[in-house]
Amino acid sequence: MIQLWRLPALAIYLCWLRLALGEDQVILADNAKLSNETLLWGPYRPNLYFGVRPRIPKSLTTELLWAKTDSFTEVQNNFRHTCEQHEGMAGYGWDEYDVRLGGRQTIHDAGNMIDVTTEFVKVPGGSHGGSWGVRIKGTPRENAPEHLVTSMIFYAAMEGFGSLQVANEPDDLGLEGTVKMEGSSEGLGDFVLEVTEGPDGKNGHPGPTHKSYASKPLDRTIVSSLQVEDKDIWQAKALPFQHMKTEIDEMIALYGNENAPPPWQIFTIANNIREGNMHFVQKVFDGAFEAAEVISGAIKSATKSFSERFSKVLAPKAPFDKPKYRAFAHSMFSNLIGGIGYFYGDAIVDRSYAPEYEEENEGFWEETAEARQRQGAVKLEGPAELYTSIPSRPFFPRGFLWDEGFHLIPVADWDMDLTLDIVKSWFNLMDEDGWIGREQILGQEARSKVPPEFQVQYPHYANPPTLFLIFDSLIDKIQNEAPVEESTDPLESIRSAHLRNPENAKDYLRMLYPLLKRHYFWFRKTQWGDIKSYDREAFSTKEAYRWRGRTPTHVLTSGLDDYPRPQPPHPGELHTDLISWMGMMTRSMRRIAETIGETDDAKEYQGYETAIVRNIDDLHWDQKAQTYCDATIDDYEESVHVCHKGYISIFPFLTGLLPADSPRLGAILDLISDPEEMWSPYGLRSLSKSSPNYGTGENYWRSPVWININYLAVKALLDLSQSPGPHQQRASKLYTSLRTNLVENVFREWERTGFAWEQYNPETGEGQRTQHFTGWTSLVVKLMAMPDILRGGKIRDEL
Repeated sequence: MIQLWRLPALAIYLCWLRLALGEDQVILADNAKLSNETLLWGPYRPNLYFGVRPRIPKSLTTELLWAKTDSFTEVQNNFRHTCEQHEGMAGYGWDEYDVRLGGRQTIHDAGNMIDVTTEFVKVPGGSHGGSWGVRIKGTPRENAPEHLVTSMIFYAAMEGFGSLQVANEPDDLGLEGTVKMEGSSEGLGDFVLEVTEGPDGKNGHPGPTHKSYASKPLDRTIVSSLQVEDKDIWQAKALPFQHMKTEIDEMIALYGNENAPPPWQIFTIANNIREGNMHFVQKVFDGAFEAAEVISGAIKSATKSFSERFSKVLAPKAPFDKPKYRAFAHSMFSNLIGGIGYFYGDAIVDRSYAPEYEEENEGFWEETAEARQRQGAVKLEGPAELYTSIPSRPFFPRGFLWDEGFHLIPVADWDMDLTLDIVKSWFNLMDEDGWIGREQILGQEARSKVPPEFQVQYPHYANPPTLFLIFDSLIDKIQNEAPVEESTDPLESIRSAHLRNPENAKDYLRMLYPLLKRHYFWFRKTQWGDIKSYDREAFSTKEAYRWRGRTPTHVLTSGLDDYPRPQPPHPGELHTDLISWMGMMTRSMRRIAETIGETDDAKEYQGYETAIVRNIDDLHWDQKAQTYCDATIDDYEESVHVCHKGYISIFPFLTGLLPADSPRLGAILDLISDPEEMWSPYGLRSLSKSSPNYGTGENYWRSPVWININYLAVKALLDLSQSPGPHQQRASKLYTSLRTNLVENVFREWERTGFAWEQYNPETGEGQRTQHFTGWTSLVVKLMAMPDILRGGKIRDEL
């Protein structure tokens, strides 16, 4: 495989060698192999503003840094590399992006007074993912000075076994023309990486304003080679500064402090081409810079393909089909799949299986805290690999189990093959018992973003099984037998391979079924709730569930963190949200078993499903409060309800477990629609406004509007609006209003701030907490694509 980077004067673009297409293309006709090839390369280090790597452990990685270099005091703080919150950005992200083709990203770097555009494209042919190209442009912002000096550093590094060397002859003054690197590894074969000059006369560079310019002219390319240990390569931002310090010290010694070179001259790496596994390429620009037009055709083709496909599979419906929403919808979805990354490394796990972790005694949270402090319980496991879509590039650049199911809902419409590949990657992490860690913090780089107290994963802790939403979506699509539209997209046969041929989908489910079954029964074994010890009356004596990992202030494992729960915690608690998730999971397992012909298993799951649905009412419905509630044990050893109205109260509705004629639906719709309870102009509050806990403490899930739960509510209302029954008309109106409120607010905040947000203030609608939260907040794209039913919109499967 041969590959080519072209970095035109750091209007970086990557281009490709002209490869003859022949036998390799015939071999790649197999969909599975071809799918892997088209997914091999990508900007799979989403924690960086731009970083390309393959889905191969310990391989080639290429990344970008830049800064405004007009001040000695601010240069180090100005360098951009890893995505960070509140770093002076006026917004950034993918405008249009397809993981199989590429796309365009715009970074509005207000702090550095420049807008940086990265355009990444893939070109099929040969093996090892074909070739790929990147073009980078820089445009000074309106407030930039006439001579804005920007230093850009591209680097390439080879982890593990393999080689990567600069092929150019060294030149003490720097290189002219193309910088060429040659490399080889077992996973990639032989490849070439090129960094080229931009269009003649279009890119300016600082002139000779100091004597030092004669020995390091800035109209040339500076290249420096290092030998770096694998464990340190991820810390690339620090390495140039360590390297520059020697250069700075030498210049100061030569010219003195009073006659020092200007900052753009002094903050440069050394011209030092030698043996190494990491090579830095630096260019310094004056004003705007841009690339040559070699890959313009491929970029235009990728952009056109994205727009055409989006208009077919995720087209916004009224009232969001107006032109003003188009860029927003494209951006939200593009940043969701542009946040897909490949992670490889070890994880910290506590496999002590301490008896305290069973949480069977009153005061168990104190016992578990003590157990966690014991020496020797925590160990490194792995390495493991994960292909996943992350919640947020600056703040959560790693895999989150319950987030992933929500992330993949719109992705499944776009590219089912990609979706199932990600799902499989998660289930490949499962241990022998059926446990999957709820947070995948793989390797030191991932751990650098996580406080130590949250790094350890515990094999008795669960997380909402949202990946089963995707299995339901797959089964819906193949059972509905909706024809796959003919497309000019040459990759359509890959994206929809499991839909075009349902046997492919069934084979996939058969392959995963042993893991799914193991995972399901792990849930039943580890998260069970106690019915018999407290003489609770219920249809089934077995179907009750309790999250493990409880403290007085949090149930992190539930995903709803600080949502109010019974106080103090008790081993006899039963949790409404967990039994609802188990009902959804059981229904999905039944449908999977039916689809692949496991009839005995399907009957078993049907029995569990019936019992769960009955027990939700028997154990969690409070007649006086007219809502679903958690249960606990009081001082008299009696089972009692503790009702905190909010998301927990409507979970049986959110997970689709209530029929259209359920006697509970009227009260649920009352709760949802009441402005003094859950309803706000910006979406459903996480906790009722009437609650004494509203907006208190950490206030994470105690008032804010969350898009993932609101999506489930909109979906449930849409389903109810299509089902004959006493609540059909009311559900239609609530569906329309809630859908409109959510989309309009997320759009308004995106326009105002340049970002999607983790959550939204229920009183003002303002985005808050984590910015660039393009994980489940991107479900707004699915909301936009839902029908405008009050105006006669067409209904289809909307999971």
